[in-house]
Amino acid sequence: MPRTGHIALAGAPNVGKSSLLNALIGQHLAIVSPRAQATRLPVTGLRTEGDTQYVFHDLPGLLDPAYLMQARMRQLALESLERVDLVLHLHPAPEAPAPAFNTLARLDHPLEATLLTVYTKGDLVSAPRRTELERSALVVSATDGGATLPRLLSRIREHLPERAFAYDPDDVGTQPVRFFVVEYLREAAFDLLEDELPYGFAAEVEEFREAERPVYIRVTLFVERESQKGIVIGAGGATIKAIGAHARRRMEELIGAPVYLDCWVKVLPHWRKSAAALTRFGFPESETS
Repeated sequence: MPRTGHIALAGAPNVGKSSLLNALIGQHLAIVSPRAQATRLPVTGLRTEGDTQYVFHDLPGLLDPAYLMQARMRQLALESLERVDLVLHLHPAPEAPAPAFNTLARLDHPLEATLLTVYTKGDLVSAPRRTELERSALVVSATDGGATLPRLLSRIREHLPERAFAYDPDDVGTQPVRFFVVEYLREAAFDLLEDELPYGFAAEVEEFREAERPVYIRVTLFVERESQKGIVIGAGGATIKAIGAHARRRMEELIGAPVYLDCWVKVLPHWRKSAAALTRFGFPESETS
């Protein structure tokens, strides 16, 4: 009987969740940035090996929210924890020991899912320290060419229920291409824009003509202040061209076809604190509200 189940990659912001997801599925799905809180919405990646299908969910970091968008990010992560079979509590090895997960997540009840502590960034600690950590937890690295992943996958498989696959074994993700268009544009913003601007940056796909070659995608990039609009566009349009080129490379890898990306910039004041804007950008109200 095949095994399959849902696995949450959970923890504080910037602990390596997205890097690990990409390493596990062998494709750059989730955006990666050295800045914290790059993941806003859960990203689902699939890995199928023989009779086992792993459904990984890269969750937003569990943080103390400062405004409405962060509150909805946190709520999405907490709701996802209630629907999975296994929770991997990720924590950087150089900062071990990991805090108690229930304390980090501020849960008022025990998790129903199995909880495993996994130390990430194992390449950043000495061999003796790594051996010490491995006595009580798994230690992995997303940059070692996958050498540490087989042991992690084996441990995960032990906790997956016997059931039929829910997805085609050839699939690597469950979300539509439009979702990743937005994600790759946000990744470009984190890489190319300074200070707080990437956190006030959003994108929305207005038109997607998949049958054309190159694939035509028109998007609107949103910022919160008029002064930010000029920064995103840049002198002579240089910055918006760089953002588009950065994101387009990712899109073409995912789609497997050339892409023509048409970007426009608009101001949407204080959208991170607007319930209507957040719903529009894919941050639903809490299921329990």
